Amino acid sequence: MDETRLAICREAFGRQMLAKAGIDRDDALREAFACIPREHFLGPPPWRISNGFSYVDILSSDPVVLYQDVLVALQEERGVNNGSPSLHAKGLHELAPRPGESVCHIGAGGGYYTALLSHMVGPAGKVIAVEFDEALAKRAADNLRPYPNVEVVNGNGLEWPRERTDAVYVNFAIHRPSISWVDNLAPGGRLVFPLCAPRRDERNRLAPHSSRGGLFLFERLPGEYRASYLSPAFFVWGEGVTGSMESYVALDAAFRSGGMENIRRLRWKAKPEESEWYSDEDWGLVAGPAE
Repeated sequence: MDETRLAICREAFGRQMLAKAGIDRDDALREAFACIPREHFLGPPPWRISNGFSYVDILSSDPVVLYQDVLVALQEERGVNNGSPSLHAKGLHELAPRPGESVCHIGAGGGYYTALLSHMVGPAGKVIAVEFDEALAKRAADNLRPYPNVEVVNGNGLEWPRERTDAVYVNFAIHRPSISWVDNLAPGGRLVFPLCAPRRDERNRLAPHSSRGGLFLFERLPGEYRASYLSPAFFVWGEGVTGSMESYVALDAAFRSGGMENIRRLRWKAKPEESEWYSDEDWGLVAGPAE
């Protein structure tokens, strides 16, 4: 398919992903999906997609096949994929990056969603893309070379951002927010990340993917952090993430009990409150009535 027809496919793809995510209108995000060529971030064909249990070949080398809501393998042996476009449509819509803002993308993978962020903040904005895996970080740096407002870092995403940032977008599973993500949010800043309980194997060892979890939005307001549950989410467990088995079990139990939609605030570095959906020593998620 030639570039003119691919451009039409990308435009339709963007509209479909927003609709599937339940987004009535987001012109900036729709335009980003329409402008960024997904095939530039997935390597050469044959491409492999996940069906939830294994990977299968896409029996075509035409890039048009990539403009559907499928998980395309980046590192099949580790279960690392490009990610579901409709889920990222939801996350990016709630993150709401604006022209001129600074964004930190944690777990950038091959850089496709970094490129969408780059488009949305525009030339006056800046995106720092952090990837733990050295090979993926190099791949992202190569893919993102045409995007001058992006800096790629090979490092531990738990340690970034290192300065005040307007938005933080995290693409790996973790059982708690990182101190760097919360403390370095600028006033009015937004954090979107998948809070998840890890899956454990028959020997009680951590498995590569999360067991239960959800995508959450946190907003830094005067005197508090507002919190919202966005959708279910299952991600690759973050490399370098460590926690106690007690906290893993407690978070898993909270997800089993339900009620995530009632979460309203993030308790951060303060004493626990009575109406918490989940409580840890230095943070918690506080439930409450709809505003």
